[in-house]
Amino acid sequence: MKYKNLVFLGTSHIAQQSLKEVKSLIEEEKPSIVALELDKRRLPALMSKDRRKIELRSIRYIGLKGFIFSLIGAWAERKLGKIVGVAPGSEMKQAIKIAKKKNINITLIDQDIEITLKRLSKSITWKEKGNFVADVIKALFTRKKEIDFDLRTVPDKKIIKKLTDKLKDRYPNIYKVLVEERNTVIASNIRKLMDSNPDKKILVILGAGHIDDVLKLVKSAKSPRISFSFSVG
Repeated sequence: MKYKNLVFLGTSHIAQQSLKEVKSLIEEEKPSIVALELDKRRLPALMSKDRRKIELRSIRYIGLKGFIFSLIGAWAERKLGKIVGVAPGSEMKQAIKIAKKKNINITLIDQDIEITLKRLSKSITWKEKGNFVADVIKALFTRKKEIDFDLRTVPDKKIIKKLTDKLKDRYPNIYKVLVEERNTVIASNIRKLMDSNPDKKILVILGAGHIDDVLKLVKSAKSPRISFSFSVG
């Protein structure tokens, strides 16, 4: 997907397909900038061999509820990653390594994870917590999948819509914080990056579920002025 000087790549953080696409697209498009769905706190956690120390230090910033939720999410992602043989975030690590090797500038365009988790901790309702426990128990004891797709590949738009519709229905506040609010920040950072680098090709690597809404926001040019982009070279 392309728009002006932007090239978008939608990924799945545990899909083998995404690893191949990151490599091939950087080689084909030869971007001047690679913009990643990361922030200045998640980057060192992703690249570190001792992520648990970093995670434990974050408790004082995001609160216990936010910390517990992030642990559960990370555990679920790691478990799925083991099934398909790809560690969560491998496509982002691959993009960073290739970009550094080719001297391509890297920019982080996601909202600070501390802000996201603090917002999540305040916004999540008791109903959503109950739904979460019920869904975890159901997943442990039910073999049948409600939405069936190959974890090794990036889901298509129909599957993404089914997943996001289910998330909106079961967890409206979680969806607002983890998807809608972050999309707004990401779009703002992309627009700022476009405006300051009009003659440079920018490869934007995002989770596939963010792509369509982020592109709409970028095109509308109604993103807020406050942004959290972070350049790492």
